[in-house]
Amino acid sequence: MNKQVQVHGALFLVALIYGSNYSIAKEVMPVYVGPFGLIIIRVVSAALFFGLLSRVVVKEKITGWADNWRSVACGLTGIAINQLCFFGGLNLTAPINAALLMVISPVTVLLFSALLLKERVGSRKISGIVIACLGAVLLISSSQSANVPGNWLGDVLIILNATSFGMYLVLVKPLMAKYNAITVVSRIFAVGAVVVVPFGFNQVLAPDYSSFPGTIWAAILFMILGVTIITYLLNTWALKYANPSLVGIYIYLQPVLAILIAVGFGKDVFTWQKAFFALMIFGGVYLVSRNKPIPKKAVEHTSSS
Repeated sequence: MNKQVQVHGALFLVALIYGSNYSIAKEVMPVYVGPFGLIIIRVVSAALFFGLLSRVVVKEKITGWADNWRSVACGLTGIAINQLCFFGGLNLTAPINAALLMVISPVTVLLFSALLLKERVGSRKISGIVIACLGAVLLISSSQSANVPGNWLGDVLIILNATSFGMYLVLVKPLMAKYNAITVVSRIFAVGAVVVVPFGFNQVLAPDYSSFPGTIWAAILFMILGVTIITYLLNTWALKYANPSLVGIYIYLQPVLAILIAVGFGKDVFTWQKAFFALMIFGGVYLVSRNKPIPKKAVEHTSSS
């Protein structure tokens, strides 16, 4: 099979798994397992898997005071805060709201890059930030209406989740450049597991697991193997052959698939109001993500030097 076809297949599968997670997770929580208990099951399982993979396959350690503290910060932002806010928010709000609000992650990445890495932010990107944030605020405000599925507190938690993940992407970049990716992810999942256990300890002990139907066990297994482990391995492989713009397209495909799945299975409704706010969010993210084209003369000069 052609390598590009394999890459597209891997990225589409990742988007499909993430898109499915919004509706599948709602089947499990809070009726069978509380949101924080579900986090423990997912994060601890992934920590054990990647920890074993790191020890057996990679056999590399993060060294130095600065890198170790950075890995702790990545575990807090990329796993602990990220997961606590995501599942806490998804437990309260509608799947479509959560999927749309997650798209603002590139906006938060830009903001933290400007604050922490001192990257320059032009007027076009500032406009994109304003438009995307306004769309998110309007979507949250609409959730206060009794006629619109959603919950404003859940929406805010999803925003905090996207913000935390944006900070994580900025913090983890130096570690990914220095160490094997499995070494880094093994450490951050280990840190995340230690932090989330106190939050969901009671919730993970409360359920009567013997009473769970097979469909719920399948959903939990899907979140452990599919959403956490398989997506990471597929993304890591695909990024070796795919350019960032292609990956970006599939990231934006996630909420589209999430909407189709949620509406198709009757888990949510997609209103014209949500569609308008979604266009604002996507439009703002596009302005933030679009790189300014390089002038033709500059390209010619670069290629000749």
